[in-house]
Amino acid sequence: MNSIVLLIILALYLGILFFIAHWAEKKGSSKWTNNPYIYSLSLAVYCTAWTYYGSIGVAANSGLNYLPVYLGPIIIIPAWMIILKKIIRISRVNKVSSIADFISLRYGNSRFLGAVVTIVCLFGILPYIGLQLKAISETFHIVTQTESSSNIFDDSTTYVAFALAIFASIYGTRYVDASEKRKGIVTAVALESVLKLVFFIIIGVYVTFFVFDGFDDIYAKASLLENFREKNTIGGLPQAINWFFLCILSLFAIFLLPRQFQVSVIENTRENHVNTAVWLFPLYLLLFNIFVYPIAWGGNILFDGQSVNSDTYSLLIPQFFNNKTLTVMVFLGGFSAAISMIVVSSIGLSTMVSNNLIIPYGLLGRLKNNEQSTINKKIVNIRKIGIFSLIIIAYFLYRYFALDYSLFSIGLVAFVIIAQLAPSFFGALFWRRGSRTGAVSGLIVGFIICLYTLLVPYALGITSSDTSFITEGLFGIELLKPLQLFGLNYLQPVPHALFWSLLFNFMIYIAVSVSFKGNYRERNYAEMFLDINKYITMHENAFVWKGTAYRTDIEKVLIKFLGEERTKRAMNIFNLKYNVDKDEELADARLIKFSENLLTGHIGTASAKILISSVVKEEKITLPEVLKILEESKENIIINKKLTETSNELKEISAKLHEANVSLMEKDKQKDEFLDTVTHELRTPITAIRASSEILYDDDEIPEELRKQFLQNIISESDRLNRLIDKILDLEKFETGRQKVNFATHKVLETIENAIEPLQQLINNKYIHVHVEGNSNLKADFDEDRMVQVVTNLVSNAIKFCPENNGLITLAVYDKHDYVQVEVSDNGKGIAPNDFENIFDKFYQSTNQNFKKPIGSGLGLAICKQIIEHHKGKIWATNNATGGACLTFTLPKKQHP
Repeated sequence: MNSIVLLIILALYLGILFFIAHWAEKKGSSKWTNNPYIYSLSLAVYCTAWTYYGSIGVAANSGLNYLPVYLGPIIIIPAWMIILKKIIRISRVNKVSSIADFISLRYGNSRFLGAVVTIVCLFGILPYIGLQLKAISETFHIVTQTESSSNIFDDSTTYVAFALAIFASIYGTRYVDASEKRKGIVTAVALESVLKLVFFIIIGVYVTFFVFDGFDDIYAKASLLENFREKNTIGGLPQAINWFFLCILSLFAIFLLPRQFQVSVIENTRENHVNTAVWLFPLYLLLFNIFVYPIAWGGNILFDGQSVNSDTYSLLIPQFFNNKTLTVMVFLGGFSAAISMIVVSSIGLSTMVSNNLIIPYGLLGRLKNNEQSTINKKIVNIRKIGIFSLIIIAYFLYRYFALDYSLFSIGLVAFVIIAQLAPSFFGALFWRRGSRTGAVSGLIVGFIICLYTLLVPYALGITSSDTSFITEGLFGIELLKPLQLFGLNYLQPVPHALFWSLLFNFMIYIAVSVSFKGNYRERNYAEMFLDINKYITMHENAFVWKGTAYRTDIEKVLIKFLGEERTKRAMNIFNLKYNVDKDEELADARLIKFSENLLTGHIGTASAKILISSVVKEEKITLPEVLKILEESKENIIINKKLTETSNELKEISAKLHEANVSLMEKDKQKDEFLDTVTHELRTPITAIRASSEILYDDDEIPEELRKQFLQNIISESDRLNRLIDKILDLEKFETGRQKVNFATHKVLETIENAIEPLQQLINNKYIHVHVEGNSNLKADFDEDRMVQVVTNLVSNAIKFCPENNGLITLAVYDKHDYVQVEVSDNGKGIAPNDFENIFDKFYQSTNQNFKKPIGSGLGLAICKQIIEHHKGKIWATNNATGGACLTFTLPKKQHP
């Protein structure tokens, strides 16, 4: 492919990334940019060009040796639920902005330790960034089938490096506070993670199923190649030990690589996103590695006997079959893998350089004399220049130092260097006795041994037989051979360097920490780190400080760096959080810690401590005093927690008592209304009976026909009184649970027709048409007498509310799988929406009735509701399409005791 065309494609691709990053920054709170999947996919920045190309080269040359790099992270990932969440909590409450800040903070805001960590990271990561640029350059020349040029201006990678430097410096330094979330960068990285995985799977499927006839075909043909069996066995005990140390190496890398710390800790917006990452990230690694082996050995089969770079098989295979589209897609996947690492790593390193080298060692004094806007501008410019410079330095490292080694080898060297942070990092999380002196001593010694056993041999040429230093050892002492130190000759160079460097690193860290106690601030932060869950909400309470400090002096410093408005807002939050009087002049330990946290994101933990210390007068505190204060702080936190829990419990009890009181008042009111209504309803028939009886008693000469009419009134009112009493008793039995329901299987439609039969004369008298529809064989379990009572009540109500002419009542039965639904509707005036629930109350009658009040006790629907609920069904009211009322109830087909 023509170089110009590929450069145009790359420019378009970078333009899309710019757009995505810009859009994500503007839509920072959108669910598309702030969700656990974006977070989890951003962690795949772990899969760089080394994964994309280098793993294939290792698999092609040495079989399964590429696997430990992925086994380590997968082994430790379940522990993320505890370890990573703990790191995120510590970083969030302390406004940590880099791994250097994290380590230096734990060891008493140590400026020197932060600087040492930064330098170690620069040694490890700058060649690693150069590795990515090397991958871009080599693959570009393969795709375009051109030769690399010694002139940097003829090298396309030069322009790619400059474009990436500009992109990272723009979107990586949008905030002065380095602990702020860069949603644009994270979203762009997540998109790149998807693309590189998709493109890698596509080339894997192409090689496996289109170039060859599946996995079996590749294995069968590859097994005929020379040394296939030797390359594809784990080997004996020495090889197993090598694997073990490589797994440990990658396990440390997933925590300690600055880019991993950046995306997993600094860019984490919600702690529970880790729950998704725990399964999605290992799945991502698994999907990436499914086709590494087929591509590697497919390339070995196709290019057997040819001198080609096995790292680039994923490009050479589609190019071999003249598939330009797939070749470009694979190139873009590798390009994505490389630039995501370059961008994120350069952002993390620039923050470390500015906050742990430049500002604390030279710029802090000058910043104090500037205005807030000038300070912010200088800090941002330092980071922009830092990002740009780091990428350009890495580019020159690639051009002049990293051309002779494979992607895999350079990547492992970087891992070993970064692994030197492990003792001080994990000691910060799990060991109280770890001290600043121990951390610095262990880190420096570990780095020197790493330099001796790995970096120097690589610089001299690890396979060179002309170098006596490698073949004979320092000063000709055989025990000091860098690749066989103290006679250890069965480990490969990388596991060998890792073993000795970490052994001495850990031993010195532990020995020095035990021998020389740290100062009070180190022990203070040790307690806060180890017991972060206790201090997560009120962590300033756990900070130990003694001396004299004035609030106004601290506020002046904060205004210089944060501005007046943000400082005022922060101080108001502090006052509310700790119930401090705003006019209080003296500052306590809590305000000291609160102020340091506010400054940490801008200038780092060490510089924040220096700056606040410059305006306060601190007194020395002995270690026993620290322990005593911390113990009191713990007790206060526990007491406050218990008081808060008790207060919440009392609030809950008070709320429940209030609800119970309201309920009792409502029930008392209902009781009064019930008694009034019952009294009225009973008095009406009794009054009618008494009046008719008195007339008959007083007038012996009353006509026979009139006498019979009065007697009929007495009988009918007596029946009405009897029915009313029966209904009240029925309702009382249902409400108290004393009413027995006799379940049996019946045909629903048949029961409905039995209920309508006694009402037929009334229906005919009002010229109402009744329509019944449904499956005549549909059965359900119910008490037939009670169901007749329900249908009778519902149909009677429908009769009352039907119009005088053309009345229509429809009864419909529906089969709803595991229950039966019955609807009784009429074409009357309907029910007011406000009455849909109220009509099932005792003695309630709808407000939306015809002009003549219907005759009834007001208990019918209340009893219907009780009967249906005792059948484990539901009943409700609506209006139908014609405006009439529609009462619906359901019955389970099978009743389970």
